[in-house]
Amino acid sequence: MSIVVTGATGHLGRLVIEGLLATGIPAGEVAAVVRDKDKAAGLAERGVELRIADYNAPETLRGAFAAGDRVLLISGSEVGQRVAQHRAVIDAAREAGVALLAYTGVLGGPAADFDLAAEHKVTEQLVLDSGLPYTFLRNGWYHENYTEHLAPVLEHGAVVASAGEGRVASASRADYAAAAVAVLTGEGHEGKAYELSGDVAWGMAEYAAEVARQSGKDIGYANVPAEQHLAILTGAGVPEPMAAILVDVDAAIARGRLAGTSGDLARLIGRPTTPLAGAVSVALRG
Repeated sequence: MSIVVTGATGHLGRLVIEGLLATGIPAGEVAAVVRDKDKAAGLAERGVELRIADYNAPETLRGAFAAGDRVLLISGSEVGQRVAQHRAVIDAAREAGVALLAYTGVLGGPAADFDLAAEHKVTEQLVLDSGLPYTFLRNGWYHENYTEHLAPVLEHGAVVASAGEGRVASASRADYAAAAVAVLTGEGHEGKAYELSGDVAWGMAEYAAEVARQSGKDIGYANVPAEQHLAILTGAGVPEPMAAILVDVDAAIARGRLAGTSGDLARLIGRPTTPLAGAVSVALRG
């Protein structure tokens, strides 16, 4: 039996594996499902088992899992292709007889009404239909969705968004990884859906003020109409389909869809979630 992490060379996957090893799980009991062996060389050097497979090649996934494995399915990053990719993983996990399939979905689950949630909702239903023991980790927004893109904010002196006065209960990527580790290594999580979010919801004006405070620059919040926001993003080089999704997320924020503070995340990780100010500090130092 192993604890298996798919998408293990991604930002979240690497943090999950680091967290598993930090808890004392022997490296030989951790398996990383990766497409590129070379990108995972550092994991192999530490004794983590590599299982080479591709979400887009279902036949490669048949050897990725074994009976009794606890598996973390980290959602794919290719919007529009994720249902087929996730179905391939779920089918392979069912055939192998894994002990638990944990899936990183989106805050709100079936009630989420924004475009980015659509594939997650279908995936959750596929998991339910599979009959596999499961845990849904419904991740909210990441601090890093904002703090990893501070350069234009600092250059133009503005946080540009179309979220109105909406609030976001974000948390750090490391917080979400710690929640996954808690589920993969703990007991009593089967059949549960966790609504994961930060302890505090904040608005864009507060975010702008925090960046201004820490950077010493004059930063404001420019709330723009959705059409203008879309034009700004595409003008900056964001592909139009992704830009449309980001604008739609801002509309969801304006409706309060990413403001929930259930406390599930803090309870799972056994500590308060990382404050936004901490993520801003890390980004400005980096």
